[in-house]
Amino acid sequence: MRASLGHLVCVVFAIGFAHAAAAQSQSPDPVAAEIDRRAAAIAAKVTAWRHDIHRNPELSGQEMRTAKLVADHLKGLGIEVRTGVGGHGVVGVLRGGRPGPVVGLRADMDALPVVELADVAYKSAVRTVYNGVETGVMHACGHDMHTAILMATAEVLTAMKAQVPGTVVFLFQPAEEAPPTGGAGPMIADGAMDNPKIDAVFGLHVGSGQFGMVSARAGATSAGTDQLRIIVRGKQTHGAFPSNGVDPIVVGSQIVLGLQTIVSRQINLATAPAVVTVGAFQGGLRENIIPDTVWMIGTIRTYDEGMRVLIHERVKRTAENIAASAGATAEVTITRGYDATINDTTLTQRMLPTLQRVAGAGKFQSGQPGLAGEDFSRFASRAPGVFVSLGVTPPDRDWRTAPSNHSPLFVADDNALPIGVRIMTSLALDYLRAGRVQ
Repeated sequence: MRASLGHLVCVVFAIGFAHAAAAQSQSPDPVAAEIDRRAAAIAAKVTAWRHDIHRNPELSGQEMRTAKLVADHLKGLGIEVRTGVGGHGVVGVLRGGRPGPVVGLRADMDALPVVELADVAYKSAVRTVYNGVETGVMHACGHDMHTAILMATAEVLTAMKAQVPGTVVFLFQPAEEAPPTGGAGPMIADGAMDNPKIDAVFGLHVGSGQFGMVSARAGATSAGTDQLRIIVRGKQTHGAFPSNGVDPIVVGSQIVLGLQTIVSRQINLATAPAVVTVGAFQGGLRENIIPDTVWMIGTIRTYDEGMRVLIHERVKRTAENIAASAGATAEVTITRGYDATINDTTLTQRMLPTLQRVAGAGKFQSGQPGLAGEDFSRFASRAPGVFVSLGVTPPDRDWRTAPSNHSPLFVADDNALPIGVRIMTSLALDYLRAGRVQ
């Protein structure tokens, strides 16, 4: 009887302990609650920054006004600031109230040569000349949001400095839209990830997608991007007598078609996706003159380094052999651009609970890799990194058909800004509280 009673007491105690542990695990994290509260409180300010940056966009390598806005804000918070890093890059260092690892948070600042057609109150009216053509300048890729979000993240983390067990490095990057050089590489060369040495780095990108949907995946998340240029040289002649010359327009057209067989017939797409695109083709000035030369430019997108090398070889072989078969020549130049962005598997798995918590029920997905390029890859090649996506299409619009990034009609909802602040702040603090990835 005593044994049975004792057994019952143990069972009751175990059940009570389990319930208490479950209740404790479900109780809100006070640090997370404070982040949420502060992100909501700063919403009006981050929106004002975003609108100001959007009205005053600057092309890659010209981000002087934006960089000053960022630097002045960080200095006002008492953060250590370095300017002119890798061009117009700004690095801010916040040393927490306790020792610990070093985490980097990155935002890009540059805009695109796009005439804004979106009907928003903060519409850009900036004009410029780009590649000899007059055009507008627009934050058509969401970098205005990235910059404003990281400015707000810096303010929230400064206010919580005593609870920061380590150091946060804010990386405000220029020239993301300027491959193959970009802005991350020059910033790294100028020591942006050293002194203090960054142990892990996080980046955020907004885009057309279901509002508030957060996505991240281990492994490849954006593609390597290489530039392709082919010059075809033939022999000029009268358009009425093509047999007297070598027509580079016809040869070039055959090369364009031949290049499409590389991806469709010469590589194993079950291994990883790839794209070869010719984006411009130019040759000749008059309808009855077959010119000497034509040129074409394009892009090669890959995830796998072995496939990248293979495609480069096949592009060169295809162009040169097609040209030779017609008595022409093809000069092929491939310039390596950004590498594929690879999210570190261990770090991604560690941060998934953070992203799921911030996103809320039904608003997190692992996502699919995209073939757009990103020079966040260069930061992530120097330290374990995770690149996160956030859907910002206004809820009253169909995100499936909404204009995407780089469109003159791209519109991003301001209400996504506090979500971005919560993402970046939570990633930084949760990483620092857990300790560096081994």
